Amino acid sequence: MLREYKLSIPDDQDDRPALPSPVPGSGALDRLAETARGYARAAASENTLKAYARDWAQFTRWCRMRGAEPLPPSPQLIGLYLADLAAPGGKAPSQPASRPLSVASIERRLSGLVWACAQRGERLDRKDRHIASVLAGIRRKHARPPVQKAAILPEDLRDMLATLPHDLRGLRDRAILLIGFAGGLRRSEIVSLDLGRDDTPESGGWVEVLEGGVLITLRGKTGWREVEIARGSSDQTCPVHALAQWLHFARIDFGPIFVAVSRNGARATGERLSDKHVARLIKQTVEAAGLRPELPKAERLTLYSGHSLRAGLASSAEVDERHIQKQLGHASAEMTRRYQRRRDRFRINLTKAAGL
Repeated sequence: MLREYKLSIPDDQDDRPALPSPVPGSGALDRLAETARGYARAAASENTLKAYARDWAQFTRWCRMRGAEPLPPSPQLIGLYLADLAAPGGKAPSQPASRPLSVASIERRLSGLVWACAQRGERLDRKDRHIASVLAGIRRKHARPPVQKAAILPEDLRDMLATLPHDLRGLRDRAILLIGFAGGLRRSEIVSLDLGRDDTPESGGWVEVLEGGVLITLRGKTGWREVEIARGSSDQTCPVHALAQWLHFARIDFGPIFVAVSRNGARATGERLSDKHVARLIKQTVEAAGLRPELPKAERLTLYSGHSLRAGLASSAEVDERHIQKQLGHASAEMTRRYQRRRDRFRINLTKAAGL
């Protein structure tokens, strides 16, 4: 009897890519197939897989509404879909007009379609002229500079910390904000941390509390990297002290560091926080601290996100730019400069250096 082994993709996608040819079934191969499925699931982050699944679901719905078949992928049809995302066609009078997507969102949708087609054994060439030319025109006509989130500066962070209660939740949230700021971490990186190496399968990294500070080892998009967080000038704003206080009073000695707190606030559970908690925490403390009071509440809260912590460090640290680049894990200095909301742009004067 021959059995065909298939790798797993998200549950809402029915077709699954098969291995090159059927092989005789056996218990050993069953175990290997399950191991391979595990590796296939780990090929991309959970958030990326969810986003790609949504992209495919939205495209197939668009096809159904127009009487078209999503598979095999047609470059001409994909080109029409991208055009509709950039400039939605007319709707019936009773229906609100769809909002056009940004260029970045359209490119992300296309990446999701390429991935989804590959999982179904179909090849979608994004360089095909029917796709590439439409996308190039969309970039040329609709591309805008990216909207930057406001940086949380040290004085802002102090005001935000002052709004937190002095209980278990307050200790946790204080550590989250300080570690996120001093480490220049993304919100997903903050909540993915474990206390020890290989504590949990879903860990994105671990921390070591040393005499001089905290050493964080992170699994990034391009490999592992280390983030060093030294001790601060006072206990009130020291990220290392805040982390140690949280670990001590929460009695955490294994597994996820940033976890939920029980309803009565008496103990820390083993449930890892989601990255959405970091986003909510930033917005709540920004509002409680009264930052940017001249703006309406909705506009004020839109200015701040998880990236505001990274931008705050990049904008505030008065050190050589290469140290900031290393801390943020950027491959280029140009990317680091995008995070710097305030800096002396003309510190290096090439005009004078050239003799003018």
